[in-house]
Amino acid sequence: MDRFFEVLKNSKIYNSFFKVAGTAMESKFRLWLHDPVKILQGAEIRLGDTVLEVGCGTGFFTVPAAHLIGEQGRLVAMDALSAYVERVFQKTRSANLKNVRVMEGDALDTGLDVASMDVVMLFGVIPFPALPLNRLLPEMHRILKPEGSLAVWLFPPLVHL
Repeated sequence: MDRFFEVLKNSKIYNSFFKVAGTAMESKFRLWLHDPVKILQGAEIRLGDTVLEVGCGTGFFTVPAAHLIGEQGRLVAMDALSAYVERVFQKTRSANLKNVRVMEGDALDTGLDVASMDVVMLFGVIPFPALPLNRLLPEMHRILKPEGSLAVWLFPPLVHL
């Protein structure tokens, strides 16, 4: 995945595409269409959980998830794109969230401890060519606790209607 993002970051479309995508991710229309709290509740994220959010983007789910797990919980918000990581860091700092760690990282090799997560969120990251399932799912399994859960939300869900 590193090579994919290296090429992408050096392309002419990178800045303009991700600025537009970032704006769309934070739109009021998206908030109305995809209520993050409702979606997170469907993922059965609970107070005190330790959660990995893969592909946190601009943090659309990050702040609501941090509130759901409470101060006793811990959320790791990970994205491969530094511009999004910085945006989420600023957002969590502005919200004074102490239970969130924002990191730039590779979902195929998270570097997180074995069996350390109650929930792994794959929200809007599947399907994505840089995250082949035959490599992504074993890594998610590795970091999930035995009784943990993998929460997957496909974007856009309207295609299923």
